[in-house]
This record gives sequence, C-alpha cells and structure tokens, in this order.
Amino acid sequence: MTKYDFDLFVIGAGSGGVRASRIAAGHGARVAVAEEYRVGGTCVIRGCVPKKLLVYGAHFAEDLDDARRFGWTLEGRRFDWATLRDNVLAEVDRLNGLYQTTLDNNKVTTLLGHARLLDAHHVEVDGTRYSARTILIATGARPFVPDVPGAEHGITSNEVFHLPELPRRMVIAGAGYIATEFAGVFHELGTDVTLINRSDTILRGWEPALADRLLTISTAKGISFKLNCKLERVEQTDAGLVLHFVDGKTIETDVLMWALGRVPNIEGLGLDAAGVALNEKGAIAVDGENRTNVPSIFAVGDVTDRVQLTPVAIREGHAFADTQFGNKPWTVDYRAIPSAVFSNPPLGSVGMTEAEARNAYGQVRVFTSDFRPMKNVLAGRNERALYKLVVDASTDRVVGAHMIGPDAPEILQAVAIAVKAGLTKAHFDDTMALHPTMSEELVLMR
Repeated sequence: MTKYDFDLFVIGAGSGGVRASRIAAGHGARVAVAEEYRVGGTCVIRGCVPKKLLVYGAHFAEDLDDARRFGWTLEGRRFDWATLRDNVLAEVDRLNGLYQTTLDNNKVTTLLGHARLLDAHHVEVDGTRYSARTILIATGARPFVPDVPGAEHGITSNEVFHLPELPRRMVIAGAGYIATEFAGVFHELGTDVTLINRSDTILRGWEPALADRLLTISTAKGISFKLNCKLERVEQTDAGLVLHFVDGKTIETDVLMWALGRVPNIEGLGLDAAGVALNEKGAIAVDGENRTNVPSIFAVGDVTDRVQLTPVAIREGHAFADTQFGNKPWTVDYRAIPSAVFSNPPLGSVGMTEAEARNAYGQVRVFTSDFRPMKNVLAGRNERALYKLVVDASTDRVVGAHMIGPDAPEILQAVAIAVKAGLTKAHFDDTMALHPTMSEELVLMR
C-alpha cells in the first residue's frame, strides 16, 4: 500500500477549505491545508464580513438624520473613515486568528504558500513536495477586471477596505450585488457615487420588482446610474481618473471600482499537470460528490462556480469530508438557497422568481405587500418596502419569497425555512400576525 504524507491535502483555506479540513481531521484523517494569502478566505478577509461591517457603519448616517424626528438632538456629528476602516481591519485580524486556531486545535497542518498540483497525488508548496491520498481544491474566486486600456487604475473589492481616505467621487462599474452594496455604503458615508453598467438593468437574475424598487430608491437618495453604456478606456490625470465611453462622453472620478463579477482561481494550480478538466465556464468541473475527472482530486466552493455563496462552499466542504472520510455520504441540495443584497435598503430572496415559477408550473398566484415601514413613516422617509410571495397554483405551495426593505435579510432567513419545507400559502394564512412588525405582512397577504 502506498504511503502518503497526508490523507487529505487541501489547497485554499477559505470557508470551504477550512470546513473540509476540520471535519476530515475530526474523522481521523491526517490533513494539511495550503493558503497563499490569509486563513479565512474571501468572506472573512476581504468579502462579506468586512463588507457587512461597513454597511453597519454607513447606516448610522441615516439613523442619525432620523433621530431628530424621534426626539434626539445630536451636536457636532462627524465621520472619520480611518476609524471605521481600521476597526474593521482589526476585526478581520481577530477572525483570521480564530480560523487559524480552529485548524490548529483540530491538528490540521497549515502551510502558508502557493500550492500547485504535480500529479494526481502530489502537491508542491513553494518548492516543497508533499504527497496525499486525496486532494481538495478550494481556491475560491477573484474579482473580474475587464481588458480595457487603463483598467489597472481601478480597484476591486479586495482593495476597497484599505482606501487611505474616503474618496470625494467614486464610480462603480457593475450592477450586481457587490456593486449595489458598495454604492449604498459609500453614498451614505458622503461620497458622490455613480454606478455604470453595460445593460439597462441592475441585479440581473433577481426578482425584477425588487431590482426596480432598489433602483428607484437609490436614485432618489442621490446615487447616479449610467446604464446602457460601454467603457472604452480609463485615463489617469493629475486630478484623478477620467473614464471615456464609446459614445464620446466622459466621467471624472477619484476612485474607479470594478464590480463586474468573479472568476474562479485556477491559474497556477497545475491543473494541466494533474489532468483536471474545466467546464464550459472555465471553472473546475465536478460531479454531485465534488469529484473532478481525476478520482483522487475534488473541488468545492467558488472555484467550481456552481453557487458563489459562502454557506454553499461550507456545505460542500462538509459533505465532501463526511462522504470521503466519515463514512456518512451526503450531497448538497441546491434548491431554495436564500440570498441577500446588503444594499440600502437591503434585499432578501429565496426560491423562484415569478417568471421562473411560470415557466416551471404554468399557473401561479402572486401576492404582494407594498407598504411604508413604521419607522420610515415617523422619520418622514417616503421609502416603501415590497414583499412578494410566488405560489404554485396547483398545490398552493409557496415556491418563492422576495423582499426589499429594512432588515429584509434577517426576516428572509426564517421565510426560507418555510419555502424549503414546502409549506403552502394556507400555512402562511393560518399563522397569527406578530404586530406591529414588518414581517407580519408575510401572513396578511390576501
């Protein structure tokens, strides 16, 4: 029998890689994980966690404005970007340490450096060769930067947390969740924000009614949108950046942020040497058990480009470890995955959009509640929340739930349980309302 250095070698210590390492080690496997940046991955280090902390910080701008209507007098309010930035980065450092402690406590060997495959059972990390019975690739994804002249003058979500000062002007290229989230954050902090996009829609793939509502509210707040435009080149000047569009128009800005989606991190991994195949999207191709075409090599998370969400990568890593090392085989169910956009206001969604449900079931019933949250009424804000339930007419089963408004993601998590469980509209109707709350609208739609 061949003797290997490790039972499992994981490339990438992000959400999926850390979970797989910990669970496999708990099943008795000898595990090593290689990480070339920082343990914790995109979500913890330069993604959803620090982003959400910036969202919290930015919300104080409107909360302080609204406080006057609730009887509070606040003198001398002032925002300091460096304080928020440094406190967020300190929290990132703390979480990085906790993730490393988790690996250490589970006796996982951490190798800091760039790993590449040599063949189906060997990996090299900065010149040192290791053998493993099983290899897991969990290298995640990175922001896409377009091939336009001057693109290097822009930043991505990787660098935005380290800005030396709050920009006076910012242009964000893109219209997905990352673009709309950072547009809301920096606008609330006082930056003049413009969002540019090649198409005429934002949040493609989301329930259109929610995307339209966010566009309307964001425009009213003062965020500028330049849609149906194509960027030709980026010019750096003494005063900042000048964006040149194919229609001859220009925009001047201090910071350009690329938020055009994410691409799998496959470069420099030695996939060719090991014979690992890619799919049509340029991601690592895997089957339902996360196995590549090479029997000893698996992959989970964003590098497979199935569903680019942290909880999905964690589930995939857990399922892989239980199946391969714990004699407890199971696979991830990708149906009814809840998701959120932490824009201002935020969105939450689970299940099918109305259009998807009509294509799948033919006849559907749609219930909506369009209302002004109580807090907005007293604060004098005209922003309205929108909740939408999509129901399969033949079974009365709620197959989609979508909402935009204060705390929508927090409310949506509970609704996702009902949608995942296949509950019917009658179950919603039979549930007593919790008054006065925004969430009670979910059981009052008739």
